[in-house]
Amino acid sequence: MRIVLVGPPGAGKGTQAAYLAKNLSIPHISTGDLFRANISQGTDLGKRARAFMDAGQLVPDEVTIGMAKDRMAQPDAVGGFLLDGFPRNVGQAEALDGMLRDEGVALDAVLDLEVPEDEVVKRIAGRRICRNDSAHVFHVTYNPPKTEGVCDVCGGELYQRDDDSEETVRTRLEVYHTQTEPIIDYYRTQGLVVTISALGKVTEVTDRAMEALEKSEG
Repeated sequence: MRIVLVGPPGAGKGTQAAYLAKNLSIPHISTGDLFRANISQGTDLGKRARAFMDAGQLVPDEVTIGMAKDRMAQPDAVGGFLLDGFPRNVGQAEALDGMLRDEGVALDAVLDLEVPEDEVVKRIAGRRICRNDSAHVFHVTYNPPKTEGVCDVCGGELYQRDDDSEETVRTRLEVYHTQTEPIIDYYRTQGLVVTISALGKVTEVTDRAMEALEKSEG
């Protein structure tokens, strides 16, 4: 299957992408991984991306599109893939359609993870990270530490990242609504959008997604 995963920040896209890709035996292709791989390998696209990032500028669509095209051409992605974070806007979606058309294939589904805005804010603004190890993550509501402000694992101080503040989260949501959400309407006209609730346990959301994808395929 060839799937695009969309949803607001805090919808759990990264977590769901990993589970779904494993269940469907297709590679999970995220923009974050694309950038890291190209920059670490010193590719031409990676060098161009780094120049923009070092200057504090957004990486142009053409660079992101080029990275995605190269990755989708690799042998493990020939039979299908799950895209996470790409396309990010309608221009990238149109470019993706063109790439797939050139290969004589098409998307099977666009999985839209739906989460109420207040829940997104609650999920992200409630996160607390350990200063000693960023892999130690807690949540004031869903996974609170035994002692407030102290990591259960190593005793390090827990803190809220600047980009996890409520104000920043609401700004990120606004960017999502203006830039990324329009691709849902773009794909809806093609009959590709499958919307599911991303509320509940991770496994419940994965089961819901798999069921919806199977129905859309059928």
